[in-house]
Amino acid sequence: MTTELTVICLPTYNEVENLPLMTAAIHAIVPHVHILVIDDNSPDGTGALADELAAADDRVFVLHRAAKEGLGRAYIAGFQWALAREYQLIFEMDCDFSHQPKYLPAFIERAAQADLVLGSRYIRGGGTEGWTWHRRVLSQGGNTYARAILGLPYRDLTGGFKCFRRAVLEALPLDDIVSNGYVFQIELTWRSVHLGFSVGEVPIVFPDRERGESKMHGGIVFEAMANVWKLRFLPKSRR
Repeated sequence: MTTELTVICLPTYNEVENLPLMTAAIHAIVPHVHILVIDDNSPDGTGALADELAAADDRVFVLHRAAKEGLGRAYIAGFQWALAREYQLIFEMDCDFSHQPKYLPAFIERAAQADLVLGSRYIRGGGTEGWTWHRRVLSQGGNTYARAILGLPYRDLTGGFKCFRRAVLEALPLDDIVSNGYVFQIELTWRSVHLGFSVGEVPIVFPDRERGESKMHGGIVFEAMANVWKLRFLPKSRR
């Protein structure tokens, strides 16, 4: 496995139950990887707990944000933090165990050949667990819709388990990212492709969260449907 300096950007909002379990699970699989907890002033004390974890482990760092501004803004703050340091591989990952740490070695191995690695529920070996039928239809339909509008071949454009090589995030116009919700993930991949970076996919199984409350709601999906068209007609000079 690569020894390149690697960090996982781990946004949190009311994840006090999951955070200590997730950091331990990550380091059980990839002990050398650093973790950046990006907490949006969680009222349940997640930020304070993150500080305790960081004080006890020099592989854990915390970025406190004053308020909840959406997942996209949290990730961009994390990317900028990582780019100000020497990290070569930079991950996106959820804290609720829907993104399982056991897949991290496969991402890191695939990143040796690809600039951006996507965790995919919709290629051979991937899947979902514990989802209702209408959630599966919504997710698969959203991916089909985005692929058709944007002309991208990748099977899971809406997933948020990703690994970027440093050069990708250095090239992306992070301050110009127009999305913040569900479509944020689509935009990052779309822009990366238009900048000429290579994309790889690894299969993941995505279970429903066991602890805490889901942040998904219908408004995020409708935002995605509208903003995919905004991406489609974004001037090439801004891609």
